[in-house]
Amino acid sequence: MERKSLYDLATYNSMIERINRLSVESQPGWGQMNVGQMLAHCAEIQDVSNGKPLKGTPWFVKLIGGTIKKTVLADKPFPKNIRTHPQYIMTGPEDFETQKSRLLLSLKTMIALGKTTSRHPIFGKMTPEEKGWGMYKHLDHHLTQFGV
Repeated sequence: MERKSLYDLATYNSMIERINRLSVESQPGWGQMNVGQMLAHCAEIQDVSNGKPLKGTPWFVKLIGGTIKKTVLADKPFPKNIRTHPQYIMTGPEDFETQKSRLLLSLKTMIALGKTTSRHPIFGKMTPEEKGWGMYKHLDHHLTQFGV
């Protein structure tokens, strides 16, 4: 898998274009989330990456945060139907347009915050390269899930 980064302007613009190809009728190729829930899930993960608190992390997840980080940042694509943090699980109705706008704003915020080393609540220290790649990889996974 080629290591792309959301900090790269061409990659960023490509992801925005893919998000804009989604519609309320977009159907997943796998998984339980509808398109509104997927957008809410991606926005929540992006918001946490931008500094929003992450609540309800099981204690054992904090212990293995470094191992999880290595898996997330590995070149290997994410498996389908992988488990996620409780805060990222979206089961209720999510408005497509609201969540699409939220995700686009959160991505803009990441770029506005700039390429700085940050601290993730589970992964610990994240370099700009790690953050740009990790956020690209996650978003690519879900956009691929919905065929864009």
